[in-house]
Amino acid sequence: MDETTPSVSLVSCMHFVRRGVAKAVPEKIELTEKELEKIIKQTADDLRITERAEQGLDDSDSETNEDNAAPVPADPNDEFNFAKYDDEDNLSNPIGLGTIATLPNLGDLSEDVQIRTDGPDSDEEDDIIKSDDNLLLVGHVESDASILEVYVFNKEEGSFYVHHDIILPWFPLCIEWLSHDPTDPHPGNLCALGGMDPVIQVWDLDIENCLEPAFKLGKKPNKKKKIKRVGHKDAVLDLSWNRNFSHVLASGSADNTVLLWDLDQGTPHTTLDYFEDKVQSITFHPLEAQTLLTGACDGRARVTDCRTPTACREWALPTEIERVVWDRHNPFCFVMSNNTGKVAYVDCRQDEPLWVIEAHEKEVTGLVISDNIPGLMITVGTDAKMKTWDISSAAVQVSERQCRVGAALCTAVCPDDPLSLAVGGDNKQCCIEMVDLSASEQVIDRFGSRPRVTIPVEDSNSMES
Repeated sequence: MDETTPSVSLVSCMHFVRRGVAKAVPEKIELTEKELEKIIKQTADDLRITERAEQGLDDSDSETNEDNAAPVPADPNDEFNFAKYDDEDNLSNPIGLGTIATLPNLGDLSEDVQIRTDGPDSDEEDDIIKSDDNLLLVGHVESDASILEVYVFNKEEGSFYVHHDIILPWFPLCIEWLSHDPTDPHPGNLCALGGMDPVIQVWDLDIENCLEPAFKLGKKPNKKKKIKRVGHKDAVLDLSWNRNFSHVLASGSADNTVLLWDLDQGTPHTTLDYFEDKVQSITFHPLEAQTLLTGACDGRARVTDCRTPTACREWALPTEIERVVWDRHNPFCFVMSNNTGKVAYVDCRQDEPLWVIEAHEKEVTGLVISDNIPGLMITVGTDAKMKTWDISSAAVQVSERQCRVGAALCTAVCPDDPLSLAVGGDNKQCCIEMVDLSASEQVIDRFGSRPRVTIPVEDSNSMES
């Protein structure tokens, strides 16, 4: 093997960010060698403490979480007051974090840390994020390193490059963008990351060279320090931010649960625990704040009304659900995929799927229904193929192409250009590629004349002030 070729190079997860939410010139934290040495030593000490603490997790797991319990709501069946969502004032939510959200402490580093907020030098034009740039957040694993890469994508200019990156302590499995910053009343540009560790990290994308997340959700138990577990017990497999009820984040885990987090308090308020296997895919309804769709390895997709979280409806697609996605053009409907290559379309008012197709030969790991082009569905799979479908009435395959990334593991569509999408896979020579569907004659012939649907900013993944 060529010495320049990494032993492993794959993209495990990705997420596009709408134009206009990032700072034109992100702040930069510049550390001296002395401070870097100090932080590295502290990180090593923390890891040793964690390893020792994990020797006695069973006793801690059995303990209750009374010390971190959130205030009891007026209606115990409606933890987040979804019933009065339409009457809520966005500014009424309290600002501030509880003991679970850990903020980076730069106060002790004042002599050695400089935060650069002035404009870029003349040779740093690539540092500027323009108003027509999109960000693409990518979880990249290369050999023994795990990295969050922040790409800049600009179709008009033909630009696609890594703007900055963040070293991660564990294998990343899911990414979600959010604007709700509990420490600031103004919308932010944040990224929640889940991975092999049960603690969720939230990073500020407008700060470069940051060595600590803005805050964390969850806490591991430590018997010696009498710290109880908060949050998940196993890997976090998917995340969904509630764009209509912006202080709520949902997380699905390999511990067979879904947690609904209150970002302002930094604690989980609600636990959904009726899953019989790992929860691999979750997504809030784009229009109904209280409705959550989940897909689990027990072969079932479930729709839950978070006002009454003990009850849900189920639809089966054995043996494991890989992805679930709402159809914004038909609000009662969603699509789900499984590990044998099947895709099913469900109307929540019906007991059985409307249709089931054999979409791929292996796992369908990427599943998209276009918000902007009615009827356009895109699938990618570990059979290294990407396909487009017209699902206006029944599912009709429109196009097919071989992925350059090998076994495709994830995909994301640009929110400002619905025919541009990124695909990530496990090809060591090319683990990420941008695909322009407008270059496909079949796609243009089928969808080119269809009117585009414009998604209002307040209903999308952009929450600008």
